[in-house]
Amino acid sequence: MTTRDLMLDAAAHVMRTKGLARATTKEIAKAAGFSEAALYKHFADKTDLFLAVLRERAPSDLRTLLHGLEAGRGDVRATLVDIARAAIAFYVETFPIAASIFSEPTLLAAHRDALKAHGTGPGVLPRTLAEYLEAERDLGRLPAGMDPGSAADLLLGACHYQAFLGFFTDWPTDPEALVGTLWTGLG
Repeated sequence: MTTRDLMLDAAAHVMRTKGLARATTKEIAKAAGFSEAALYKHFADKTDLFLAVLRERAPSDLRTLLHGLEAGRGDVRATLVDIARAAIAFYVETFPIAASIFSEPTLLAAHRDALKAHGTGPGVLPRTLAEYLEAERDLGRLPAGMDPGSAADLLLGACHYQAFLGFFTDWPTDPEALVGTLWTGLG
């Protein structure tokens, strides 16, 4: 493993156990077995490190699915079930990292600004899904009156909620039921 990989593994662990708000670059560097100065040779700041953890250490199935979406190919409903399954897994993995940031308004504002500067953030997933749904609608594979942005928000919001509930209950997630309900509403 490279130095960068060791740092990312340590960052993922520290961020998952302490949350983003409480994780410090000093603590992450120490957990990786390096100095904080060494950490800054690989990452500009904690936000850059957080984004790298999301890109490289969080489940990649959701990103892979969303980046590989091609309107007119495959079964739309089955694709949405795959996306829901991957979204739930992604949110289960990343929720513990990001949840603590909401308790620190100053940190949240700084983080929001940093995500904007990087051209990323939580809006990327629903926007990408909405673009796919819009293209499928334009091909006639979804109802003409369907609002792609709202459909993407409903599906990913339900997935996020299912992940959240999983931390408090033992209720099973059911991506097929989520998509089936959305599908009926689209119909």
